[in-house]
Amino acid sequence: MIKLACAYIGSVLVAAALSIGPARARTYDIDIVHSNIVFFIDHLGFSRVVGVARNFGGNFEFDPAKPEASSLDVTVKVESISTNNKQRDSDIQGADWFNAAEFPDITFVGKAYERTGEKTGKVVGDLTIAGITQPATLDVTFNKEGENPWDKSQVVGFSAETTVKRSDFGLKTALGMIGDDVKLYIEIEGRGR
Repeated sequence: MIKLACAYIGSVLVAAALSIGPARARTYDIDIVHSNIVFFIDHLGFSRVVGVARNFGGNFEFDPAKPEASSLDVTVKVESISTNNKQRDSDIQGADWFNAAEFPDITFVGKAYERTGEKTGKVVGDLTIAGITQPATLDVTFNKEGENPWDKSQVVGFSAETTVKRSDFGLKTALGMIGDDVKLYIEIEGRGR
């Protein structure tokens, strides 16, 4: 009887393992409620102005067993960029800066993915700002993948950072007073489809 029970349990476990199969890439939609894009830029050497993107979205494909096969496509709405000052926000959306009327979106499309450590990697892609596309590299940390305990959805999370030169995208207003280097910090949670 014990042998039969063990054999049955063994066959169930084998069947379950076979039905799961190898890990596969999953498509995730960015969960804006639990994601943030923040930037810092020097102001006259005294401090760094902090800005946030309040409206962005996109999706990515990710398989933790094969991160080099990932994909990533993100769009930020320029009109949603906020530095906590209405006048400054109006200025940076104008023609001398982002020119939001002509170029309402900032986009990043991942092109190459490289694992650099157990939980770290690089994503190289095309960053388009104000109609100019330049290569950009994100230094990425894989935080966690698993089930959200509240709604049982499949979730994955990453932290990333990079520095870009605004002058590379034609944003040259007040260079020398306002920094050229813009530091970006990104926190992303994705919900599996």
